[in-house]
Amino acid sequence: MQRHADIPGMAEAVGPFSQSVVANGFVFVSGQIPTGVGGIGDQPEDFESKVRRTLENLRSVLEAAGTDMDHVVKCNGYLTRPEQLDTYNQVYAEFFADSRPARTTVGVNLWGVDLEIDCMAVLPGAGS
Repeated sequence: MQRHADIPGMAEAVGPFSQSVVANGFVFVSGQIPTGVGGIGDQPEDFESKVRRTLENLRSVLEAAGTDMDHVVKCNGYLTRPEQLDTYNQVYAEFFADSRPARTTVGVNLWGVDLEIDCMAVLPGAGS
């Protein structure tokens, strides 16, 4: 098993967890939020940019673990308001246009952020 806790160019984890864990040909990515290197205070203003930053963070974690967005098999999205869904879907489609992983999206109450996304991916060559 391989764990990635501190990924260069990303904000430090805000708790005792790894950004990703690689096990049995899968990559399990912890929930990513729209923060930059500066942490929770370093977030874009508008929701579309927040979704984009969150998915870019997700992509960075996947690449550090040895995979990419095309190998994602399942995503979970957590939004704070129902009216965010259309914007979320629009930006999400840019990142997953061809691969279209399985997905769950729910409304939740998050602290200090408007969304969070986690995922599972396969390592290239490990799955079909």
